Amino acid sequence: MVGAARINRGRNEKTTFVIVDAQSVKNTDTAEQKGYDAGKKVSGIKRHLAVDTQGLPHAIAVTTAEVTDRVGALVAFCEHRDRLSAVTNVLVDGGYTGQPFADAVQKALGATVEVAKRNELHTFAVMPKRWVVERSFAWLEKCRRLWKNCERKLNTSLQFVTLAFLALLLQRS
Repeated sequence: MVGAARINRGRNEKTTFVIVDAQSVKNTDTAEQKGYDAGKKVSGIKRHLAVDTQGLPHAIAVTTAEVTDRVGALVAFCEHRDRLSAVTNVLVDGGYTGQPFADAVQKALGATVEVAKRNELHTFAVMPKRWVVERSFAWLEKCRRLWKNCERKLNTSLQFVTLAFLALLLQRS
């Protein structure tokens, strides 16, 4: 469906550039699978997205919150390797720094990793191209069911994220 939306907008079916980020989401008491993200102080799950420059998802993974951003991104890349076969560049934030991650992305996708870093601490500035993935997370937040993780299983949470993006694509077509 994402490939068809890209073609309708005059682009190639597969993207060569993805922007990656993760979002920690609190759980309700019904969830069976949860973890604790100490950095964000959130008990719940983590959504990992790889989107193109239009904010369309090319790889989605849902893990428990204790999974690091780097590991979760690699899980998403491995699960969606066929959709990411044309990717040559991956843009990430400072949470993905490190040569082991860059080497793993090179091995999984054959792509190079570019880290967008902040210039000054404690100041707000829009980071070029990074806002696109944040906008995609904002689109998910418009779905009331996705404000918190209400699902017992991680796979069900993944399906609801996928369904939210499908609804968005259908509205736009």
